[in-house]
Amino acid sequence: MSLIFSSVVDAPLDEVFAWHARPGAIHRLTPPWQPVGVVREAESLDGGRAVLGLPLGLRWGARHTAFTPPHRFVDELDSAPLKWALKWRHSHEFAAEGDGTRMTDRVDTQVPGVFLRSMFAYRHRQLAADLAAQASARKAGDRPITVAVTGASGFVGTALWSFLSTAGHRVVKLVRRSPTGPDERRWDPDRPAPDLLSDVDAVVHLAGASIAGRFTDAHRREIRSSRIGPTRALADLAAATGVPVFVSASAIGFYGADRGDEELTEESERGEGFLADVVADWEAATAPAAAAGVRVVTVRTGIVQSPDGGTLRLFHPLFAAGLGGRLGDGRMWQSWIGLDDVVDVYHRALYDESLRGPVNAVAPEAVRNSTYTTTLAKVLHRPALLPVPSFGPKLLLGEEGARELAGASQLVRPAVLTGAGHAFRHPDLESALKHVLGRWS
Repeated sequence: MSLIFSSVVDAPLDEVFAWHARPGAIHRLTPPWQPVGVVREAESLDGGRAVLGLPLGLRWGARHTAFTPPHRFVDELDSAPLKWALKWRHSHEFAAEGDGTRMTDRVDTQVPGVFLRSMFAYRHRQLAADLAAQASARKAGDRPITVAVTGASGFVGTALWSFLSTAGHRVVKLVRRSPTGPDERRWDPDRPAPDLLSDVDAVVHLAGASIAGRFTDAHRREIRSSRIGPTRALADLAAATGVPVFVSASAIGFYGADRGDEELTEESERGEGFLADVVADWEAATAPAAAAGVRVVTVRTGIVQSPDGGTLRLFHPLFAAGLGGRLGDGRMWQSWIGLDDVVDVYHRALYDESLRGPVNAVAPEAVRNSTYTTTLAKVLHRPALLPVPSFGPKLLLGEEGARELAGASQLVRPAVLTGAGHAFRHPDLESALKHVLGRWS
């Protein structure tokens, strides 16, 4: 036996077990810092089979056995590189303890437990935090609904749909390819089918081309065309279909690339620059839904912290190698937010009737770039001694890209969420980075 990891979760036994049985659970429990992706989720804990993707195209398959609800199920390795030399039997055990549930993972494998402990610590923290957030939402009026989601394969989209599914919601993924199951519908961003949103209670619209890259004419066109037209077409359809809630992605780029030390809230005026223009038009594209009485929320998201995507995906390997440092003089403001806190904001937008219009999805305390880099280095136990000269981003992104992305400085406050009494899972940067990078002691 290589590892036994146990903790008490503040939720009833039946609820904890049911959470594991719902679609999305394996996505929520997969640590973001590990080079592992979910290729296929098991259809059931009773004999179902899950497949994980490893680097170099390798696959790891495990079948669920010993299904004894609500107390136990087991993962048995049935395919993997060097399977003949590797044993893996993972028993998930659940028992009532007081008002909560004792959850115990027992893993029988040749892999030393020291290499597994951070993964299981993450899984237990993640489960406890998700169950707490879902319980809090139910107390505030959240009820199971059907949610249509675009961009569900992105790193924010995957985190969101899997969270909503484990909370008991039905998620319909709007995809551009041919659907592969009953939880998917074919979506033409320019001409959505009239019945696309039939039997849907809410829409979460996340799709849009990445803004990362040199701001060439072609890249600028792609950024605009992937957002404005599709958003307007979907908002028109939501209005015609009578969907009650339309939640659209947006960005703090609305405030412009550099507002100095001005504190920016949802009441602040828009800024200047290409991204500010795009975001303003992007939000305006939701107007048909709002005009029809649909409750529209535009989530102005800050710099999302996850090694699965965004800037941390680029910074993590550099800082882990001891090659990181501040950008220029390090004085630009970075308005960041943890990935799970972004998920909670979108979730709240679905059930909180008081949320309308723009909502800043940023942590309560923005930090300067110098603070961000020293905090990341501290979490990784590495120095941050190699500042990046200001001309560096210009070489990679061009003049405009460097100004709008790498050099952006925005001191954004989540005024609407603060006024609503919203609780952040990770209000400080260090705890957010420790969680997503598996660096808790």
